[in-house]
Amino acid sequence: MRSTLLAALASALAVDALKVPMRKLSRPPTSRKRTLSSRAAAADTLDLSTYNDMLYIANVTLGGQEYLVQLDTGSSDLWVKGSSFPILNSTTTTLAHNLTYGAGWAYGNVSYAAATFADITIPTQAFLDVVSAQNAVLDYGTSGVMGLGFDSLSTIDAVVNATDSAKGRSLLYNLFYDNPETANFIAFSLQRQSDTDADSVEGTFSIGELEDKYASINTTTGIPTFPETAPKRWNVLLDALLVGDESVAVSSSVDGAPSNKAVVLLDTGSSFTYAPSAIVNAIYGGISGASYSASDGLWKVPCTAEVDMALQFNGMVFPLHPLDVVIKSGTGVDVCVGTFIPQDTSSIGSGVVDWIAGDNFLRSVYSVYDFGDFDEQGEMGNPYVQLLSLIDPDEASSDFAKERGTNARSGITYNAAKTSSSGTTVSVSSDLQSTLDKINMYLPAVLAIMAFNALALLVILVGGGVWLCRRRKLQREPGARQRKNKGRMTPVPLESFGGPSGSRNDPMSYAETSYMRDSYMDHSMQSPLKNHVYQPVSMALTEDTFVPPSPAFGKGDRPKSVA
Repeated sequence: MRSTLLAALASALAVDALKVPMRKLSRPPTSRKRTLSSRAAAADTLDLSTYNDMLYIANVTLGGQEYLVQLDTGSSDLWVKGSSFPILNSTTTTLAHNLTYGAGWAYGNVSYAAATFADITIPTQAFLDVVSAQNAVLDYGTSGVMGLGFDSLSTIDAVVNATDSAKGRSLLYNLFYDNPETANFIAFSLQRQSDTDADSVEGTFSIGELEDKYASINTTTGIPTFPETAPKRWNVLLDALLVGDESVAVSSSVDGAPSNKAVVLLDTGSSFTYAPSAIVNAIYGGISGASYSASDGLWKVPCTAEVDMALQFNGMVFPLHPLDVVIKSGTGVDVCVGTFIPQDTSSIGSGVVDWIAGDNFLRSVYSVYDFGDFDEQGEMGNPYVQLLSLIDPDEASSDFAKERGTNARSGITYNAAKTSSSGTTVSVSSDLQSTLDKINMYLPAVLAIMAFNALALLVILVGGGVWLCRRRKLQREPGARQRKNKGRMTPVPLESFGGPSGSRNDPMSYAETSYMRDSYMDHSMQSPLKNHVYQPVSMALTEDTFVPPSPAFGKGDRPKSVA
């Protein structure tokens, strides 16, 4: 991992690193009018869109025009709906596509334009120029979404790949590739709004640079993505949920994941955290006066209820601020709700994620998403995440007490769970281990002897063949008819037939496979089974089948993308 090098990189590349001012947007009053009138008619009905409702946004320039876009680590595509179609100074293609979300959609054409982000210009950037859309982000006055995930999740890259073109890469990929002096990581600080100051939220999004005040993140251990090789999302493994002095065990339904951990997507595009019902019950079920609203799909919680909790990743404990666990309504109605929303795996990620951790958790940490270094093929590898806790539990309790009129707590601690990798670990006896060690010692010599014997046998066979040919030639009768056309004796290269299905040497099959790559936002594209190499704890190298999802939530010359 490069975590030990980040400080040196951030210092050495200070002039090249990029910091983007970021702020939150709340939904304007006009777009809330319908919800408020509905609440007046039915006071027991809750709508999540009225609670702590915010997006974290930044500016991107396309074709010389600035657009406000949501920054989203849970997706990988850039789409914009301008005031007119097509947007100015862009090149529109005939590749039309619909990005489908769990709640909404965006339809348009793949287009290209010069893009500028964080003062870096990309001459030709692919994006979806949206003709029509029904998407909540537009209600906030934004123009679209900038996905900050891996290219393997990009619908645009997949669609462009299907045309045998390599121009569909994401904005971040192009930015990193065109600027090798910039370290391949992004970092977020998401600040919260208080109950009393709705305009207090600001934050920063940086590329290849760390915030000076969070430089201690260099001393933290990196958290591997899941899977570690060729991930599609910023998924990490959760060890446990810690509530009060209790440790709540987690589990996973994701194929290949350790059964005693949960696969969690870190998603800046989600205001709330979605988790299995049993987990959310463990958070709010023991609170006096709290109740689950089946009609609204969330927990109603007394506003004075302080929930002291933390999430444990890779053996490290990250407390949440209690103001982010139970939030007040923005409607003036004195009612609070829990920000952990119960949704079981089938609703969250169709077997690809167990949880989606949104901004209510991410505001409590400084987060770094490292894509890894480029290899010789221009692919980034060995990604990981780093998290730095920003919460002192006692200070957070004091903040909560001031906001909600309660008494502050002190001496808050968490009982971290003992971590183990998984139930798939295989142990061997000492006798077997001794045998394996001996095999490992003598294996090179055995292979050398076998190779020598094979070479000797080959020489004998070739010599025998030459002798037989000469003998037959001498025995051939005069005037006997000989074959004049000897035919093609050179083996046909496999590349002429495209090689294995889906390989880089098979343009047709590979284009089909690329087009069918799954998108976290796109339900219309069915995905084939994709294989990846997975190394279990036992060190036995196996091939696990990774099933792409259809979840509810949605430079050069290079071969077609496999990122």
